[in-house]
Amino acid sequence: YPPVVDSFAGQSVPELARRFGTPLYVYDAAVIAQRIADLSAFDVVRFAQKANSNLAVLDLVRRHGVVVDAVSAGEIQRALAAGFQAGGVDLPPGAHPEIVYTADIFDRETLEMVVELGIPVNCGSPDMIDQYGEQLARASRAVPGPGASSPPGITLRINPGFGHGHSQKTNTGGQQSKHGIWHEDLAHCVERAARHNLAISALHMHIGSGADLEHLSKVCVAMEQACLTVGPSIHSISAGGGLPTPYRDGEQRVDLTGYFELWNGVRNRLAQTFGHDVSLEIEPGRYLVAECGALIAEIRAVKQMGDNRFYLLDAGFNNLARPILYGAYHPMAIAYNDASEPGRPRPTLSDPARMDSVIVGGPLCESGDIFTQEDGGFVRSRELPAASVGDYLVIGAAGAYGAVMGSNYNSKPLAAEVLVENGQAHLVRQRQTFADIIRGESIPKT
Repeated sequence: YPPVVDSFAGQSVPELARRFGTPLYVYDAAVIAQRIADLSAFDVVRFAQKANSNLAVLDLVRRHGVVVDAVSAGEIQRALAAGFQAGGVDLPPGAHPEIVYTADIFDRETLEMVVELGIPVNCGSPDMIDQYGEQLARASRAVPGPGASSPPGITLRINPGFGHGHSQKTNTGGQQSKHGIWHEDLAHCVERAARHNLAISALHMHIGSGADLEHLSKVCVAMEQACLTVGPSIHSISAGGGLPTPYRDGEQRVDLTGYFELWNGVRNRLAQTFGHDVSLEIEPGRYLVAECGALIAEIRAVKQMGDNRFYLLDAGFNNLARPILYGAYHPMAIAYNDASEPGRPRPTLSDPARMDSVIVGGPLCESGDIFTQEDGGFVRSRELPAASVGDYLVIGAAGAYGAVMGSNYNSKPLAAEVLVENGQAHLVRQRQTFADIIRGESIPKT
């Protein structure tokens, strides 16, 4: 990011702020389309919608040929509302259902929903196999019909015994992670599935968000070994997600060509061994949407606290929780509100006198409400152009795990969201009102 910006996604930042208010999430559809195109070598791109589940974003990826992963009943309903089709358990081996449910448990609502709608499941715990098989049996007895005697295949998410992520909190492999079926339990799970007349048709591995190529490549080896344990019922493998996204200047993109070749080699060897084609999926979340988004906030106070200068925004960790959760870094820039001070000189990095070393924080009644912090809660300052109350601060690379993690802490409304596509800014989520926040609450009558 340059230190000063006038626009985002071709739209004037001050105009976006005046039109839609702040805090405001803005998404660039063209960036999402490019990230999808990056992964075109894979047979299937399955979006982990937990990263950004706005209906307009889901509709956009669907129009670009992407299918989705859902981790809750609510995400299944979101996918349906965005135009994805339910069903898929009766597709031929290797076919690609539009919605797959992936989790480590079934809550009761979701278990009934996936069976009723025929949505394929990716089981992350051995107990899920029994629960799914038993629910299928109950549904078949209650509503006998074609295919009731031939339950569908299932996918297993395997924890290969190791993990890696940009933070320990995003590490989803190894014995300290709750995710997936432990690799040593795989043979036992094959037996469990057989007791319910379920075929294990696919395997999935995901070791963490922001893993590097060295660790991602180790997944290929573990996947090949796991598939050979299961045998020729496997028709599809999923490389999971975790592709790193550059947040800082100088960070390199992952070698996608090399990464695909690693997985393609695994797929081809399995196909030769099993005597049939094996489909290759990838399941990106953050990779598709992180760089598309920015959080625009207004500077509401500039204050000196001893040696520290603070820019305090009208956005807090109720809007963007990644910094307080795991010290995530986001690029930042100032957008000047020339309507309030026309003709003001624009600071640049070549003019140190016009730059400030600042700590950027939000409005919440929490000391941890700081956007410029590192893992462990260590506060750090950032070199930013001198700015005043009424100017805007743009937090970049905020399209993933931003709005979806929003909360009403301090009774703050969820931010509005805008999607820019083909040069047009569309409001795709209205800002919450106070009535929205307290809807469903009541005071007992005494």
